[in-house]
Amino acid sequence: MASPPDTSKTIKLERYNSYLRRVNSTKLLNASSKLLFRATLLVALVLVFFFTLNYPPFSNNNSHHLHITGNFLSSAFYSGTGGAAWEKKIRHSSTPRRPNGMSILVTGAAGFVGSHCSLALKKRGDGVLGLDNFNSYYDPSLKRARQALLSKRQIFIVEGDLNDTPLLSKLFDVVPFTHILHLAAQAGVRYAMQNPQSYVASNIAGFVNLLEIAKAANPQPSIVWASSSSVYGLNTENPFSELHRTDQPASLYAATKKAGEEIAHTYNHIYGLALTGLRFFTVYGPWGRPDMAYFFFTKDILQGKTIDIYQTQGGKEVARDFTYIDDIVKGCLGALDTSEKSTGSGGKKRGPAQLRVYNLGNKSPVPVGKLVSILEGLLNTKAKKHVIKMPSNGDVPYTHANVSLAFKDFGYKPTTDLPTGLRKFAKWYVSYYGIQSRVKKENHIKSEHPEDSD
Repeated sequence: MASPPDTSKTIKLERYNSYLRRVNSTKLLNASSKLLFRATLLVALVLVFFFTLNYPPFSNNNSHHLHITGNFLSSAFYSGTGGAAWEKKIRHSSTPRRPNGMSILVTGAAGFVGSHCSLALKKRGDGVLGLDNFNSYYDPSLKRARQALLSKRQIFIVEGDLNDTPLLSKLFDVVPFTHILHLAAQAGVRYAMQNPQSYVASNIAGFVNLLEIAKAANPQPSIVWASSSSVYGLNTENPFSELHRTDQPASLYAATKKAGEEIAHTYNHIYGLALTGLRFFTVYGPWGRPDMAYFFFTKDILQGKTIDIYQTQGGKEVARDFTYIDDIVKGCLGALDTSEKSTGSGGKKRGPAQLRVYNLGNKSPVPVGKLVSILEGLLNTKAKKHVIKMPSNGDVPYTHANVSLAFKDFGYKPTTDLPTGLRKFAKWYVSYYGIQSRVKKENHIKSEHPEDSD
């Protein structure tokens, strides 16, 4: 009887082939997974690169470390060609819509004066591009609300810092600005005692950086910038005139603004930049700054909190030349309209250039106690007052503007008295913050918005 065939070799061969199939299948699966991972990673990188080019990075200025990091990142992104969509927004916003219109870079455009001026310039047909770092000196949500108003009027605000040289250079590469309205600054007299470095960084270093960019531009823009009535410091002559001494600042804020005026003189003398400094006197009105007395008095009166009212060491009432925002806007536009061209080219002066300084005030000092009385009447609420001596925090007891020079050169003439201006502010305040209105109603007064400024 024949022996059965030997199948052991066949079984072993099948097992070996099965093993090879499993190994190959595993290798194929691993290779497919690696290929899929690399493809996904590549797509993600392409998307990140696309959005980086088309949307400029945000710069949060909450701390010095974040500020430097933000500048580094934005410098890296803007050192190239820039995003096409971003550049398109910049050009569209800065293109004038009227014959011989200006193309203006407004720094601090999300601020109080900056937002009002931007809207007024755009309304008359000028091209306006904003620049603002949206810092947290006061509630940034108020700045964002102003930004939203400007956006509705086709005004684009670039988010960035004055000390970001690559960003400023990029803006001037994209747009040949005819004018700069420089309103960005670290504001506030008392805050300088808490954070002095911020005043030097913004009001001196930032201003110098902007002038450095402007001097190298071709053509050089004309510059109108915000100084301050604080430069008069301990001056006792009244009303304050541009001819009075300004070498006795009472606060670091005042000292940085005075330094700005001297720096402006230097860049005018060496590089031919046309510069006009405007000394604002206590600006107030709708969309104002929460750190100003009229603003936080309104808040505290409505909340039933006690307010401090200062007196001088001699027992006299503190008084301010309160100036309504619409009058300040008219002064800024008048200064822009009468500014002459800068005379430099390629960073070199070619001839004498215009250099001016003006007071912009209301010519009518009002005691702070009177301001509180007006607010009490408008809000139908009695204030809880705490009268104290003025501390040594940099505030001055009295301001009074002589505006005859501004009237002579560009027709500056304030027209809004304090009761009228405060009524407009109070109506805006209760509307913006959604407070149950107790403000006295007058049929002919409409709700105030920055776009109403001319």
